Amino acid sequence: MENKEFTYKGATLNGFAMLFINLAQAFGAIALLVLAINDESWPLGVISTLWLFITLVNWCGFIMLEPGEARVIMFFGKYVGTFTRTGYFWINPFTTTKKLSLRARNLDAEPIKVNDKEGNPVMIGLVLVWRLKDTYKALFEIDSQTMASNNAQVGTDVKSMMAAFERFVRVQSDAALRQVAGQYAYDDTESRSSDITLRSGGEEINDQLEQKLNERLAMAGIEVVEARINYLAYAPEIAAVMLRRQQATAIIAAREKIVEGAVSMVKMALDQLQNQDIVHLDDEKKAQMVSNLLVVLCGEDNAQPIVNTGSV
Repeated sequence: MENKEFTYKGATLNGFAMLFINLAQAFGAIALLVLAINDESWPLGVISTLWLFITLVNWCGFIMLEPGEARVIMFFGKYVGTFTRTGYFWINPFTTTKKLSLRARNLDAEPIKVNDKEGNPVMIGLVLVWRLKDTYKALFEIDSQTMASNNAQVGTDVKSMMAAFERFVRVQSDAALRQVAGQYAYDDTESRSSDITLRSGGEEINDQLEQKLNERLAMAGIEVVEARINYLAYAPEIAAVMLRRQQATAIIAAREKIVEGAVSMVKMALDQLQNQDIVHLDDEKKAQMVSNLLVVLCGEDNAQPIVNTGSV
């Protein structure tokens, strides 16, 4: 895409020098006007009046910029460049300027309800760091006027203009967040345990979200510095059910681990009894011993042993 932004190359003078010159011209024009009135000389009066008018026009050419700010300069509606030099300057007074902030700004978006890949409603929110990168696109390729809240006039006030851009960023971030969230499940299931999910995706999900946001905001000359999901939860209507599902999954996983360890311990006990020739057990006794050991090792309550005083 063609970059239409360029640096302002018109005449630029030091603001303090022009301030001194303009003050001198103002006093000179006033003195000449007083002299013309006293002498009742209309040619001198016309000259002094024009001189005073030119001096007043020159006062409109002063601009001041702080670090992280820019002024988009137009000459009777034509874009003539972007001025980013820090300090106090004087430029053509017949130009109009709009001040923009190039500083990084935060957007902490409220969580929104979206459907994940499996159709489950989830609440998801993001935090976004953004800034203006292309002032031409920001002013002339999107309609910032219609983005002003309550149909207020944006004008040249930097605060209202940046508020309009923030509203544009908020709308586009919601759309990008819905798009990314719809491509992944909230959590993994047994059938897709290796798939990336919103919970386990981490940096990959954030990188994809940042890429989608950059694609959407590029038209407005806005650059995404960082985008991260900062809130993720099931929607209230299914949160309780999903919590029970997670608890059941955790219980099953724990019991699988317990059974795996119990079988290993039973095998070890039988092998040691046989290798050390402590007692000889037939298949029926081994089966009974395995059953008792598994009950003891896999049971949730403490075992209550019964001493067998008879035969083994």
